[in-house]
Amino acid sequence: MPIEIVEGDIADQPDLDAVVNAANAQLRIGGGVAGAIHRAAGPGLEEACRPLAPIEPGQAVVTEGFDLPNRYVIHVLGPRYGIDEPSDELLAAAYRNALACCREYGIESVGFPAISAGAFGYPLEEAARIAIETVRASAPEGLDVRFVLFDAASRKTFAEQAEGRDAPAEPS
Repeated sequence: MPIEIVEGDIADQPDLDAVVNAANAQLRIGGGVAGAIHRAAGPGLEEACRPLAPIEPGQAVVTEGFDLPNRYVIHVLGPRYGIDEPSDELLAAAYRNALACCREYGIESVGFPAISAGAFGYPLEEAARIAIETVRASAPEGLDVRFVLFDAASRKTFAEQAEGRDAPAEPS
């Protein structure tokens, strides 16, 4: 399954069925990805989220996309690094549960941010490794997956993790 890795704005991915919101437990507008998605989607998103909150680390819930160009938003709560434990299992669960939502809703293409790698403090390289491994192991057949990353350094880190798994061994 090919994984696309781009630098860009998660709230501006018009060719995807769904985007994933790196949400807070209350599913409210926040900073980073949650702020960008909520601002682009408009006030209907916050209203739709209210009865679904709070969510736990690793959990995923789905709303419509409202003013976004995407049909759905999949809201996931990643772990706060060093606080929500076991953080690696909770981060993998966030990706797996988002992918399960794709299967349940018939979503054919999805965009992920770097869940937990911003304000939640997850080290980027480890977050990228868990993201890539989990998506490769758990994505439904035929699902197009794109990682939409905020800056060049994050894009490079995710690309290196994706390539590292497929790179041939060095000859000895």
